[in-house]
Amino acid sequence: MNVLITERPPVREEAGPPLRRLGFLLVRRRRAVLGLALALAVVAGVLAAGAVPRMSLSRFEAPGSESDRAQAELVERFGTGSADMIFLVTARWGTVDDPEVAAAGQELAARVARHEGVAEVETYWSRGRPATMRSGDGEHALILVRIPGDADHVRATVLPGLVPASTRGGELLQVRAGGGEEVFRATVPLARQDFVRAELVIFPLAFALLWLYLRRAMAALVPILAGVFAMAVALALLRIPLLFVDVSTFALNLTLAMGLGLGIDYCLFVISRFREEVRAGRDRAAAVAGAVEHAGRTVLFSGITVAASLAVLFALPFDFLRSFAFAGIAVVVGGLVAAVVVLPAVLATIGGALLPRRAASVRGAEFWHGLAVRVMRRPLLYGGLATALLLVLAAPFLGLRLGTADDRILPPDAAPRQTQEIIRQSFPAEETDAVRIVSSGPTGQDVTGYASELSRVPGVAQVDSAAGVFAGGRRVGDGDVSRFAGGEGAWLSVVPSARALAGDPVRFVDAVRAVQPPFEVLIGGYPAELADYRASVVDRLPLLLGLMLGVTFLVLLLMTRSVILPIKATILNVLSLGVMFGALVWVYQEGNLSGLLGFTPTGTLDPSIPILMLCVAYGLSMDYEVFLLSRIREEYDRTGDTEEAVASGLRNGAPLITAAGGILALTFVAYATASVSFVQMLGVGMAVVVLVDATVIRAVLVPSLMRLAGPLNWWPRGRVTTSAR
Repeated sequence: MNVLITERPPVREEAGPPLRRLGFLLVRRRRAVLGLALALAVVAGVLAAGAVPRMSLSRFEAPGSESDRAQAELVERFGTGSADMIFLVTARWGTVDDPEVAAAGQELAARVARHEGVAEVETYWSRGRPATMRSGDGEHALILVRIPGDADHVRATVLPGLVPASTRGGELLQVRAGGGEEVFRATVPLARQDFVRAELVIFPLAFALLWLYLRRAMAALVPILAGVFAMAVALALLRIPLLFVDVSTFALNLTLAMGLGLGIDYCLFVISRFREEVRAGRDRAAAVAGAVEHAGRTVLFSGITVAASLAVLFALPFDFLRSFAFAGIAVVVGGLVAAVVVLPAVLATIGGALLPRRAASVRGAEFWHGLAVRVMRRPLLYGGLATALLLVLAAPFLGLRLGTADDRILPPDAAPRQTQEIIRQSFPAEETDAVRIVSSGPTGQDVTGYASELSRVPGVAQVDSAAGVFAGGRRVGDGDVSRFAGGEGAWLSVVPSARALAGDPVRFVDAVRAVQPPFEVLIGGYPAELADYRASVVDRLPLLLGLMLGVTFLVLLLMTRSVILPIKATILNVLSLGVMFGALVWVYQEGNLSGLLGFTPTGTLDPSIPILMLCVAYGLSMDYEVFLLSRIREEYDRTGDTEEAVASGLRNGAPLITAAGGILALTFVAYATASVSFVQMLGVGMAVVVLVDATVIRAVLVPSLMRLAGPLNWWPRGRVTTSAR
């Protein structure tokens, strides 16, 4: 049967909650609102286009850490430091020790040293031909390059000219580029391509799924346009923090991933409530006002919860992670404006085009109502089984091993990864990842003893120092001793074996730091930088979790006017997060499904992306929790019956939650096709948590726990009677 709406309904100013009055105001001023929204979209688009080039590249580093200070001391007092990139030189015939090949290699090094931005070049030949810089078969040798400056300067200014000019090779040499800076320089465009390719799949897929659920083309199109609007507004808002701080380019990826999802979710809430108000017999103006009053309140609290979950990243002293807080909050603002301000004006103007052509079937709604009733009849059985299932899925998380990202986040055909693979397989030690120890104390015998002790540490290939080269506790050569001493002290280079770094580089750094120095030292180098970064992140995890749980608890307390419901919501969301981390460990740490997804497992997880996912997933989980609890609270205030409120809340809310969760999960699944494993991890993990949250958590655990809690659910305020409209 067709649903009829008066084309020009009378607009009434009615007393009531502020959001209801806002709804009537948006109906009355709909043309002005739509005009302003169009102007805002144009301005936001222009500002957004200008925001992207201003975003910065980032490094995994801990400012002020011991390794950071060690690097500064090396540069300031000795004019040296860790290599930023590597050129892998391969002899086309013979070995790298042949005179012609050696001469060609030294000539290449001289060209690299003359390139603008390069501060230091070390080669196998200039360093006295150490075994650590030569492959076992003699076919390869290393040229190490130090390029001072931040990531933007190194990756965007120096390397784009240096790498092509230096890797042309010749008749004698083949030259490949690698090293940390080159790896992450290649990561950014690949990740951006992954997101763009995924978005091209997501838009038509989301439209098709929305059409299947809403059964009107216009109703399916509006949420997608709202998501685009949210993304444009978010990128425009990022121009504000860009005036004062660095914002990582990866914040653009989060904006794309979250913008569409939140835009669709929030608009679905409002459109569904608008349809419900129309079915109840209200005219268009009253239906819009009712949608803003009820769904708008839910969307506002949901947005606050998501923004608060991401805002806790400001507590971490890392620009890379703080960038996601800026992006997430900006996306929420864009989504709220689209759903609570712009969409009601659209509904007031063309609301009829968003209504179903015939009365919707109630079979799906009755399924959820019946399920809730069955669960509440035997809450311990259903709740226990659901909890056991989630705990089993979360169990792999107990085997979590934190590590650091390396070239294996790139696809196998990426040139920097291929370079690193050759180095990993062909070289006996990791000269490029040496631990560098800076001393301001005396030289001579003290350095000799310390270097000897360091060379006994398991995993140390050799120690280079002003007292010579040490291995296995004894002096094995002179080396280039002049570079390790100065008027103000000395420094040592502890070269790890390839096996040591392939195992647990953080443990290796801890073992080096455990050797008692005879004088004050600072320990740095790339492995120490990674160890300090990981330690800084992990040490702040309790603070991060405490802030996230505390802030979201307060938001839910204000929304539900209950103490028990926020506690329950927190427990359930922690369960869903456990499932997500269990999936990450099972897939990306242990390597299950690696063949299907096309990534290389390393046996560990870098903490940065999981921490981001923790905040995003917690916020999105609360998104559905807020919506369902608002429906249940509304029913309880109307009836005073907890069981009926829960059953009615699921009947009215679960179909929408399932549809929204399914659409959001499928959009995240699109990122599982990415070539960069970080992007894959984000897509797979977020899809898992959304699906679990929208099904097992909301359909089984929520009704079972609320049935067990009974009247305590509403403590301390209990039922709040609402006046009839």
